[in-house]
Amino acid sequence: MLILELLQRNILKPLTLISRGVHSQYLITKESNGTREITLNHEKTKNSLSLVMMENLITAINENKNDTSLRAIILSAKGNVFSAGHNLKELQISTGTDQHKLIFNKATELMKSIIQSPVPVIAKVNGFATAAGCQLVATCDIIICSDKSKFSTPGANFGIFCSTPGIALGRSVPKSRAMHMLLTGEPINAQEAYDSGLVTKVVPADKLDEEVSRIVEQIKHKSRCVIALGKEFFYKQINLDTLDAYKLGEDIMVQNVNSNDGQEGIQSFVEKRKASWSHK
Repeated sequence: MLILELLQRNILKPLTLISRGVHSQYLITKESNGTREITLNHEKTKNSLSLVMMENLITAINENKNDTSLRAIILSAKGNVFSAGHNLKELQISTGTDQHKLIFNKATELMKSIIQSPVPVIAKVNGFATAAGCQLVATCDIIICSDKSKFSTPGANFGIFCSTPGIALGRSVPKSRAMHMLLTGEPINAQEAYDSGLVTKVVPADKLDEEVSRIVEQIKHKSRCVIALGKEFFYKQINLDTLDAYKLGEDIMVQNVNSNDGQEGIQSFVEKRKASWSHK
């Protein structure tokens, strides 16, 4: 009774760590101890990226994204297909050009929400990611997949070349691998995806959760603001020429060093103690 009474009188603050979940026909979202896992939950359409699915994903990724208690986002999926890509029924001629423009604009917005998220977005793949589903995976910051996973961009098989999936794919793997996937539509297995640089790591299916959790815990030991600064800089510099990238990098390093957590990190190293991050 004492604890309840103190909480009611606002003398004892509740823990800032939260544990909550939201379940819908499209997504299952669970958040606990700074980790938000967003699970695609529409096996009927093989987790296709319909317009409403993409809208739900964007909302789930962006929700409270500036809350410093949020440290990482995991994207996963139910079933043996991570995502089959766009829902082709929405791309029939009868739905109209304006609808088609809206769909691809929404897909770009989804990819941008991952890139612009201040926290790392980790894809946890245990199945087949194809077309825009492969694009979704390739856009994530870190991709951990099971040895059962496969990846493909087979749009040309259906008369729709995977142009936008090729943007993410071509920035992840060498040109010859990307073009082979785009031109033939043939899938690559998990080991081939790792060898070509599409995924970060391949683990047995029964070790997938454990490996992703291990990576998330490593991220949580860092300063959130430093991670956010570094992620934002990485995506800015990657398309600059080398000299422009170094010029921008100089400015970012100075900004980082002069931040509260930059100085705390230096001081804790000098004093041989664990850093106490303010996340500022």
